Amino acid sequence: MTTAEQNFAMYGIKYLDDFVAGIKNSLTYKMTGGFMVVAGLMSDAQEQMAFGDVEGARKTLNLAKYLQFMIADGELEFKNVEVV
Repeated sequence: MTTAEQNFAMYGIKYLDDFVAGIKNSLTYKMTGGFMVVAGLMSDAQEQMAFGDVEGARKTLNLAKYLQFMIADGELEFKNVEVV
């Protein structure tokens, strides 16, 4: 199995580098950092589960975890977000 096939089976996308590049270019990431991107993915997973897409939710949560590890490693920026 190729890396792209493994990525698709685990994350639902073939190229993680392209996904992360898109995240880094997103307005959400630029304004709030990786924290809100991860939170958004988790919300997406909740919606997927609500509509019975458990497999899609699993892959979305794997993407959120992947980004969390990138934040922990300093590869993505974590900004403090004031929640009111």
